[in-house]
Amino acid sequence: MARSSSGIVAGLTVGALAVVGFLGYQASTSAPALPPKAVAQSPVPAPSDSGPATTDPTKPVALPAGSGSGVRVVYSLSAKRVWLVGPTGATQSFAVVPSTVHPALGSYTVGGRTGKVTGSDGVPIEHVVRFASPQGVTVGFSARVDNTLPAPDQAKKTGGVRMLRADGDAMWAFATIGSKVVVVP
Repeated sequence: MARSSSGIVAGLTVGALAVVGFLGYQASTSAPALPPKAVAQSPVPAPSDSGPATTDPTKPVALPAGSGSGVRVVYSLSAKRVWLVGPTGATQSFAVVPSTVHPALGSYTVGGRTGKVTGSDGVPIEHVVRFASPQGVTVGFSARVDNTLPAPDQAKKTGGVRMLRADGDAMWAFATIGSKVVVVP
């Protein structure tokens, strides 16, 4: 029995929609929680304990003097803040909660990245960007999957410099293997 051309077209359309739906589902399961933000200041709520102070999100936070030049990540230990500095000098900045083990001041290179893992504190984290290993502890930027920013347990040696998930997405997109990280006071 011969099929009509409209039946064939309808069947092909249904099949194509099923494939597109499946591909969309696959993409959504492997995509970051939020897309990377445009280069701008991101407002960050203060964590529950001794974390970064919030600032006026309409006012950019100045890049620290002596933080180098070129494309780089700048991490200020005292400001508890990170800047992503692009090729034009435009920056995106956000607050972080420092780890209990701090890298020495200076210039580093991103040496490893991991999409999702359990942190040294036992918490599920994502978008880990590793750049230093002081005192035998690997230090890197990461975001908790639960999107919270509690202060780390000071009794443990941890290397996770934590940020909100949206900021972790931006870091992940920016700081690839070999990227420069500058640690300043």
